[in-house]
Amino acid sequence: MINDHDITRNAFMLKGPLARRGYDWWWHSFTAQDAETGEDKPFFIEFFVCNPASGGAEPVFGQTEWGRSAGVRPSYLMVKAGCWGEDHCQLHRFFGWDDVKIHKGAPYVVDAGDCLATETVLKGSVHVSRQDSESHPEWMCDHGSLSWDLKVDKKIAFNVGYGASRPVRDAEAFAMYWHAEGMKTEYEGTVTFNGRKYTVTKEKSFGYADKNWGRDFTSPWVWLSSNSLVSRVSGKRLENSVFDIGGGRPKIYALPLDRRLLGAMYYEGDEYDFNFSHAWLHVKTEFSFEENEESVRWHVRQENTKAAMETEVSCLKKDMLLINYEAPDGSKKHNRLWNGGNGTGIIKLYDKNGSGLVLRDEIYADRIGCEYGEYGHGGK
Repeated sequence: MINDHDITRNAFMLKGPLARRGYDWWWHSFTAQDAETGEDKPFFIEFFVCNPASGGAEPVFGQTEWGRSAGVRPSYLMVKAGCWGEDHCQLHRFFGWDDVKIHKGAPYVVDAGDCLATETVLKGSVHVSRQDSESHPEWMCDHGSLSWDLKVDKKIAFNVGYGASRPVRDAEAFAMYWHAEGMKTEYEGTVTFNGRKYTVTKEKSFGYADKNWGRDFTSPWVWLSSNSLVSRVSGKRLENSVFDIGGGRPKIYALPLDRRLLGAMYYEGDEYDFNFSHAWLHVKTEFSFEENEESVRWHVRQENTKAAMETEVSCLKKDMLLINYEAPDGSKKHNRLWNGGNGTGIIKLYDKNGSGLVLRDEIYADRIGCEYGEYGHGGK
């Protein structure tokens, strides 16, 4: 079952060895409307925690010149907030662990300064001056100001099942775990970006919320998701539908599983599961990524015993970020990790019968969250 809500998988996971060499993050993305013009604007807010057992009064950075040469492991809460579009930016605010309160069970709570993340509430602010951004490259961010006060209502989940179950988590079998408690999420409230106010409404937020945790990142790194979907067969907006694709090259223990994706389509109440870890589905996946001067493009084809889905997505580079993270070991492995929220695409959903594939629907998607990156591309 895809739509199986489980907030225990959304809890803080950095216990045991992961407390000294692990990361955990809660990601939120949504569309807001300019309070004056009504124009859409996509935003994201993330609470990222790293190596809590190594922390103290001040955040510890791995990307200083000394930190890189000494192999320093970072330790902090990073509140990442920003937007996509031609004025795209990512802003980072860091807290030492002495200033962070975390409820380690479910439902989760992360609280530091005026920044708060829970299952139902997001509040906070990030302000980075141009001077600080330029003089602190270890912050890995742009300059600007963003504040938010939001209610969160997670409507449809993507529960990946066994891969994030407690026995597998406790054994630290995978290097990177994923759970989308709200692959379709409704947000409501206000955002202020560089002095301009935006309104967030449930009906127009087209929101998403998930989390990742582990000891390392995947490469390649793939993510595609949207619940802003319109049937090209009926012409109607699909109000109770969402798709979500993620993964790339997961590692189980030390063994990499090359080019594997976790995928799901929740289509007006019907579930389509393309999760490679569900062996009984015999999932087959093909994916590719292309980049030209103006845009990036994804092609994904997934098939199981009962259905198939072909997904074509593109996003303009001018609307995207090269998003920044450092790994728990202090390295910055992803230096060209494309990240966007303005993707558009076509999804072809098929059912299987005795004679082959039958088209269920052809779907136009916009406001697609999208990512792609590989180690060793475009940096140190």
